[in-house]
Amino acid sequence: MPSGILRLLTCGSVDDGKSTLIGRLLFETGSIAEDQLAALECDSTDAPDYALLLDGLQAEREQGITIDVAYRHFATPRRRFIVADTPGHIQYTRNMATGASTSDLALLLVDVRKGILTQTLRHAHIASLFGIRDIVFAVNKMDIVRYAEGNFREITDAFKRITEPLAFSNIHCVPVSALEGENLASPSERMKWYSGPPVLTILEGAEPRAADADKPFRMPVQSINRSGADFRGYSGTIVAGSVRPGQEIVISPSERKCRIDRIVTSDGDLPLARAGDAVTLTLSDQIDAGRGDVLADLESPPEISDQLRATLLWLDEDALLPGRAYEIKVGTRTTGASISDLRYAINVDTMEHVAARTLEANDIGVCNISLDRLVSFDPYEGSQETGSFILIDRYNKRTVAAGTIAFGLRRATNIVPQALDIDKSARARLKNQKPCVLWFTGLSGSGKSTIANRLESTLHNLGRHTQLLDGDNVRHGLNKDLGFTDADRVENIRRIAEVSKLFVEAGLVVLVSFISPFRSERDMARSLLDNDEFIEIFVDTPLELCEARDPKGLYKKARAGEIFNFTGLDSPYEAPLEPEIRIRTADTTPDEATDILVEHLRKQGVI
Repeated sequence: MPSGILRLLTCGSVDDGKSTLIGRLLFETGSIAEDQLAALECDSTDAPDYALLLDGLQAEREQGITIDVAYRHFATPRRRFIVADTPGHIQYTRNMATGASTSDLALLLVDVRKGILTQTLRHAHIASLFGIRDIVFAVNKMDIVRYAEGNFREITDAFKRITEPLAFSNIHCVPVSALEGENLASPSERMKWYSGPPVLTILEGAEPRAADADKPFRMPVQSINRSGADFRGYSGTIVAGSVRPGQEIVISPSERKCRIDRIVTSDGDLPLARAGDAVTLTLSDQIDAGRGDVLADLESPPEISDQLRATLLWLDEDALLPGRAYEIKVGTRTTGASISDLRYAINVDTMEHVAARTLEANDIGVCNISLDRLVSFDPYEGSQETGSFILIDRYNKRTVAAGTIAFGLRRATNIVPQALDIDKSARARLKNQKPCVLWFTGLSGSGKSTIANRLESTLHNLGRHTQLLDGDNVRHGLNKDLGFTDADRVENIRRIAEVSKLFVEAGLVVLVSFISPFRSERDMARSLLDNDEFIEIFVDTPLELCEARDPKGLYKKARAGEIFNFTGLDSPYEAPLEPEIRIRTADTTPDEATDILVEHLRKQGVI
């Protein structure tokens, strides 16, 4: 009989009876008195006896985000339990993910009258995503259907069939009445047709996840401790394995080898530290490590890559946009990242893989993620702590997704930059100019293309080497496969930003005239270049004036419903906050704007 603590997740759709069932388990095990039972027959987010604790994803804790997951403890003579009771409402899906990330087993309820709902299957999929392999599938409220076996069999057969792709090791299907206490702590006399064990017996015999202490040593570096002139230690929490002084380890991703000198704590040095211990490690060799590095087992080091295949649970109200720059946090390392390829979304009702250009809130998908730098990781099946991550919005620091890593992409380690004899400086000297990107942004009809075209003519007459990339012209070739959805607009700018970078490498002055409505993508384009190589020019023209000009008749068509996703009308435009140059065309002519820009380029040493 397994012993120790079992972490249990209760989940399912709204009003399936989770809190009533937990209350019954607490009552049956003597954890609460009879007069307290009624208080727990409401939704867990309202139950007055529940302490709302911040737990689950470590990264969520560090971001200071409150996750309402109700935790209760109870015990039997055979083992102890920690129950994470998560709300069933779809808007609290992130709460369920938080609970799943630390649980050994999921107790998934359905109402026998309603059967399997989309939220039921979504919770099953999230449980699988976060490594839960044992499911107790409780068909609740059997008293309402007079404990009919047929209702139970129909629901459980369908659940097993639909969830077969999720690869659960054990699915224990139990007919229960949480209100009446049937098949919870003891076999039900009213359902003698069910020959399996009651819920509590299954929980007592369940195996917890593999102990972190049995895995290879891992400690992500949280901070550097320099408390004295001669002291340098690396602080963090050991998330797997154990370590002792004299042990040889590797620092990942640099792959430098060293030995542990001391294990320092506030209570003195330790001869051994295990998973869960917060310690400071000193190294016998003078080797630098930084926050985000992983101190790891030498014989079984973590993998290293900047390209990952991952499964993603999208949590944000704003849809995922492939190509958009986010931040990713793996362990203690945070770096830039983008979804380079959304392979497919998962239809939770059928478990089918479906083509998708984006993910909406609570959607699950499989994707490739491109990172700005190498990270150390383990596949999630081998390590929860170093195999999971969150995605963060770069502006408001909101957690937008949680995910698990399947593997690193092989091409990430096979492709290395090729050294070239001639660089952009040499090419620029030959042209007697300083390469840069002049990024014109503004609404349709603001005058971007007119000013950019006038400026290029002026620079050409001055003997400068330029290239003008205009949004409409590029959409006739390189980007002709893209439409005007938010996802397409992000990809449109991603491609043109990369092309602009290549032209800068060629030593050219590049003029880019694109609406480029989103700050995130303009910032991404800026990040590809050196600090002084990106000049953002906001062609600031009121919407009313742009619509009055309407040189291509687009506003008229958009107002007539002939064009959709038109920036400024039914698609947003995020104006620059601090552009290098702002040109207000309501009171500035194209010639005047050109003079302003030429003067700026001279001051910056571009020409």
